[in-house]
Formats: sequence, C-alpha cells, structure tokens
Amino acid sequence: MKNLAYNNYTMFNTNIGSFSIAALQMVSTQNVLENLNQARELIEQTVLSGAKLIALPEYFCFMGYLETDKLTIREKEGVGIVQNFLLEQAVKHEIWIVGGTIPLICPEDPGKIFNTTIVYSPNGKQIVRYDKIHLFKFRSGIEYHDESSVVQSGYEVKVFDSPIGKIGLSICYDLRFPELYRAMGPVQLIIVPAAFTYETGKSHWEFLIRARAIENQCYVLAPAQGGLHPNGRRTWGHTMLVDPWGEIIHLLSEGQGFIIGNVELDRIMEVRTKLPSLNHRVL
Repeated sequence: MKNLAYNNYTMFNTNIGSFSIAALQMVSTQNVLENLNQARELIEQTVLSGAKLIALPEYFCFMGYLETDKLTIREKEGVGIVQNFLLEQAVKHEIWIVGGTIPLICPEDPGKIFNTTIVYSPNGKQIVRYDKIHLFKFRSGIEYHDESSVVQSGYEVKVFDSPIGKIGLSICYDLRFPELYRAMGPVQLIIVPAAFTYETGKSHWEFLIRARAIENQCYVLAPAQGGLHPNGRRTWGHTMLVDPWGEIIHLLSEGQGFIIGNVELDRIMEVRTKLPSLNHRVL
C-alpha cells in the first residue's frame, strides 16, 4: 500500500469558510439504466438544495444477483455509459462528483474487475481514481460474500485537492482499517461509499464512521445503499455526515434519498486546536 502521508495537519484553504456537500442513498437494482435515472433525479434535487460536491454509494449503478454479474457491465477506464453519466452530471450542474463505485476492467485478469471510485471536477475532468484496497468476506447463516472472487484489490492510497483542501477516498470495507486513513495524512474530508450488509451495519457502521472522524479530526461523508434489493440482499443504509468531533450532523436511515450539509473549516481548526492529537503522534 503506497503511503501518501503529509506532515502539516492544519493546512487548508481558510479563505473558504464552508462548502456544501451531499451524499445519495440508493437501493440499486440489476438494471443499470434504471439506477442511473434514479441517481440523476437525486443529483438534481441535491443541486437545487445547494450542494457543490455530491457522493454516490458503492455500486450505485448495479446490484446483481451473483458476484460474477458485475463482469457483465464492467467498463474500460474513460469509456462507458456509467462514466459518461458521471462526467455529464458534473459538467451539467458544475459540481464535484464522487462516483460511488463502478466495476472497471482488470487488464491482468479478465475474470476480475476493480471496484473503483472516480472523481470528476465541475469542468468534467477526471481528478482521481481509487481502486478499493480491502476486499470484503463474510459468512452468516445462508448469507455469504467473497468480494475477492471477482474483484482485484487496489494498492494506492488516494487523496485529492478540492476547494476545502484535501479529501481522502475509501470504500465500504476499507472503513475497518484505520491505518489506511492515517496514510492519507491531513485531510479535511473522508468519503466512504458503502453497501454494508444489514447485519454488519447494524452492529458496526456508526461506530466505525464516528471513529474515523474522531481519530482523523475531519468530516466523514458516507453515502450508502439502504434497503431490500431485488437480489434479496438487504443493506444497512444510514447514510451520514459526521463532524471532526464525531457528532452526527445528518443521517438518512433507510430508503432512497439524500443528505446535505456543510464542511466548516473553522470547525476543523477548532477541534484540532482544542485537542491537537494529530500533532502528538509517535508511531
């Protein structure tokens, strides 16, 4: 895992006091076009509410019946209807789009895909690509998931510059590995597109989101899948925005919708000044 650590934990653009961000919550199906239409409607609503950055959930574009179904809609980087959709939305609304995740071709193994987040700027430029590093495996009763059967893990930590400073990218199961977030260095916002299972989400989701915010003294925006999908899978939802003190600012428990709130740079500075724990790191 490539380490992109930085030294100054308080560096960001203080000329921008706050920045409006939003997260979509979806209950995606196996129909790509249907999912894109739902995402389009939600994006339009968030833009009308003033959002400048919008993040979509993991696999917002597709939730198949089998793990291998993802292979049927995989795209080459820079080419495909899902990537075109995200780019068009960014340009049309002049917003930052954090594209949930989409399955991208793995050139080294035709039987696998990368589970990838792509970020687009308001002018439609692809800013960064992050391939999910930690792959989910879970068994409980008849429910079984093994993401590694079709997904190739990434290996690079990805952080990008935005109007509010640095934003770190992670995906779902990554949330359980705090060393990933330490490797990001000083960020003002962490984004975690997810599709947590109902069982793991009920037990751990809120604790993990709030812990990542507290220990990194930054905002965390977590767009999620939230409901009963046609494939029989039930996802936890609870899309949320958490502040640097670990307080939940907004939360949507279940069903299709969105949350919207502000990243307040003064709040980050307040927390990091009051409790400068990031400056006290030894290891």
